[in-house]
Amino acid sequence: MSRSGKPVVPQAKEALNKFKMEAANEVGVTLKQGYNGDLTSRQAGSIGGQMVKKMIESYENSIK
Repeated sequence: MSRSGKPVVPQAKEALNKFKMEAANEVGVTLKQGYNGDLTSRQAGSIGGQMVKKMIESYENSIK
């Protein structure tokens, strides 16, 4: 993602949304398609944290 919040590679948008949905499901947060402004900060943070955790695990596995 760029600083503007838009994917650097526009074709990656669908994959990023799928990744976000999977991470939300893993932490027990239900997301709707589209706008999810009703999430609490805790819920949104849990999703973001799970996404970062999975990215780090993927990177660590790739360098082994």
